[in-house]
Amino acid sequence: MQHAPVQIHRPTPRTSAERWQPEAVQALFELPFNELMFRAQAVHREHFDPSAVQLSTLLSIKTGGCPENCAYCPQSAHFDTGVEATALMGLDAVLDAARRAKDAGATRFCMGAAWRGPKDRDIEKVAALVSGVKSLGLETCATLGMLGDGHAETLRDAGLDYYNHNIDSAPDKYADIITTRQFDDRLDTLRKVRGAGVKVCCGGIVGMGESRAQRAALIAELANMEPYPESVPINHLVQVEGTPLHGLEPLDPIEFVRTIAVARVTMPQAMVRLSAGRQQMGEAVQAMCFLAGANSIFYGDKLLTTGNPDVQADQALLDKLGMKAA
Repeated sequence: MQHAPVQIHRPTPRTSAERWQPEAVQALFELPFNELMFRAQAVHREHFDPSAVQLSTLLSIKTGGCPENCAYCPQSAHFDTGVEATALMGLDAVLDAARRAKDAGATRFCMGAAWRGPKDRDIEKVAALVSGVKSLGLETCATLGMLGDGHAETLRDAGLDYYNHNIDSAPDKYADIITTRQFDDRLDTLRKVRGAGVKVCCGGIVGMGESRAQRAALIAELANMEPYPESVPINHLVQVEGTPLHGLEPLDPIEFVRTIAVARVTMPQAMVRLSAGRQQMGEAVQAMCFLAGANSIFYGDKLLTTGNPDVQADQALLDKLGMKAA
């Protein structure tokens, strides 16, 4: 069964008077849970069908061997996690994966490569992959690291709809997680993407030992982008043995639901994606996330190198909740 993509409400730039201060975002986090959920659901219903969820599939087209030292990432060459480095996948293999994703109900196909930043020759190869996936009638997304001059334009011309580049954490937490690049490097790539007219997919990871105030600052940073991202993936840290963040106390599930709700209230027209960590959440927590305003999921049994609920499990959950793919 084919599904039309969810209609994207293009966010409008915020004025300085409308900017979210981190303290105001933290005040949302501290609302009684039922009050926060009510506010988030009310905002969600203003802009979206509350029973519709957009399905995206993520494929690692080049795995492992990344020179960055992101403390959460099993693909970093700095850590021994058992992930084998691979070369960039060929067109036929990527198109086969994209067809299977489309047949399973996905409307967006995301391609991820473990690079600090692609070289010009890499961009040309990925552009061919983007063009091929686009020809199948899927929305296209790529996450390739930091982009150089002209890269976003090349990808745009090939048919790229979205570029994913997460800011990961609050600015004051960033150096605790990554030291091989700076927070401003992330913002520079996002500016290049916006300047090329490509839609932005940008979110973060929670459960990395941050405080609630730092979670609020992460959401404020996203919400104050001008405009804020069209797509906002909220990732729950998947702890991988061999990475520095393995062994942390897991984030409380209710706090994760609060994060989804606050993202919805502060970015009312964004697609808020329930991303990494769903396999560990269980159905009840996922259902609360949908109630809190999540309306997109990564769909398929693998996210780059970590596990994800399989297609049949997701279909069963959506049926149980009376939700539909859109």
